[in-house]
Amino acid sequence: MAEQEYFKKALSNVMFDAASGGAIRHLADLGYTVKQIAGAISFPAPYEKIQQTVWKHFIENGTICIEEPGSGRGQERFTYVTDQDKFGKSSFRRVSLGGGSEKVICWRESNFNETQDGSFSALLAEKCARDGEEHSYISCDFGMRLFREPEKFREAIKVLEEPYRDYILGLPWERKTVYHRLDRRMREIAAELYENGEYQGDCFFMKSEEKIICRSGHVG
Repeated sequence: MAEQEYFKKALSNVMFDAASGGAIRHLADLGYTVKQIAGAISFPAPYEKIQQTVWKHFIENGTICIEEPGSGRGQERFTYVTDQDKFGKSSFRRVSLGGGSEKVICWRESNFNETQDGSFSALLAEKCARDGEEHSYISCDFGMRLFREPEKFREAIKVLEEPYRDYILGLPWERKTVYHRLDRRMREIAAELYENGEYQGDCFFMKSEEKIICRSGHVG
């Protein structure tokens, strides 16, 4: 029964992906939030399904890492492929897309000091320009904060502009620390939260093997 349910779920996912997954991923790549995607697509799709599609896509393309960068524990990825026998009968097979290993980095750690380093926003921009966005990450504990104190967290992110609030609230964050690529949007989110005492965490710049520890204000 468990195996039957497994493949039933796999079939459902494959059918959804064929019908709408590509459009959702494309809009996510263009910078749409989950809320914006839900309003833009012309086909029916549950909000939660859009969330999961975007989240899975972000893990697969490296926007989100669920393991600490440089830990050597990259995420192994899977997909489902359709096989057809000589009688035309279709079946589904789970296939690994690879991953699961990466270089282990021995980080050079430092603490962010606004007096010495300038603004947090300027620091992030400088480091990302040097290492490249694709090699720069920031830790996010949004899932844990949403789970523990959802109203307090929603109040805390009111300092952000609405599209940025929607971006954070639209993703189905796991209840643990994950790591988001420091693209422009996340740099601006992190800087605004930090300046308002609502962010603390770590920044990872993989090319230079530099880890910057950031602590601010009253995050609890």
